[in-house]
Amino acid sequence: MGPWQLVKLLGEGNLTRVYQSRPADAPPSQPAAYVVKLLRKEWWRDPQAIEVQRREAWVGSQVSHPNLVPVLSASVKEPPFYVVTPKLDGASLAQILTRQGRLDVPAALWIARQIADGLAALFDETGMIHADVKPANVFVSPTGHATLFDFGLAQSPTEARNWATRPLAGTLAYIAPEMVTSALSADPRADVYSLGVVLYEVLAGRRPFDSDDPGELATLQRAAKPADVREHRPDMPDAVAALVHSMLAKDPLRRPDSARALAERLVRLEVECFALR
Repeated sequence: MGPWQLVKLLGEGNLTRVYQSRPADAPPSQPAAYVVKLLRKEWWRDPQAIEVQRREAWVGSQVSHPNLVPVLSASVKEPPFYVVTPKLDGASLAQILTRQGRLDVPAALWIARQIADGLAALFDETGMIHADVKPANVFVSPTGHATLFDFGLAQSPTEARNWATRPLAGTLAYIAPEMVTSALSADPRADVYSLGVVLYEVLAGRRPFDSDDPGELATLQRAAKPADVREHRPDMPDAVAALVHSMLAKDPLRRPDSARALAERLVRLEVECFALR
């Protein structure tokens, strides 16, 4: 496909297929060290789907940070539409949770802090929030290094987007209440909420809210109080539980006010909880 040799299908979703790849002019002996995320042909005339690819290409090429996957190349002006990133070693956080159920407290805090660092850099360098933070979009290496990817739904705080009118919206189980209730714009505290859901899940082995019915799940996100995370993890330090629940506050003003501020609190907790490993 153009300058890329598609070696192996790694996965596919409703919009895209993801291939392990190498440059087309590379010898077969060269490792396939790249990932090509290709928009499925049936979406090549859909403006929303194309915009997702374009946004991912732009955001990923504008920011450079160890905890954000870089976009190395892209084709977003005409078919075929694709973005190219390095191939990462490891597994998604979603796959890890499926295998293990949950992580120990220090590992959970470490991963959350790395993602908070990445979110802070994303906002500082592009003025965008990620708007789709979830375990499937976090890749963890065998050494524990975490990388956030998939910037297709990123948005600036000045944009007003209503999830209900967007078939491409982020997973509802992780989306902030203010992004569910209306077409109000969202600021970095929306990503703090989503990361709070992830951290709750990583620690407790379950999400704070779950339902197969989108309407019910939206109602839970807007109004329900999550069970104390210590009910599922009694050994958790009180300070960790307090931070998780502050991240999950319905009112954005009651959450840590930025990913940068959150990362600083997570660093302190990492130090305090290191002995629990």
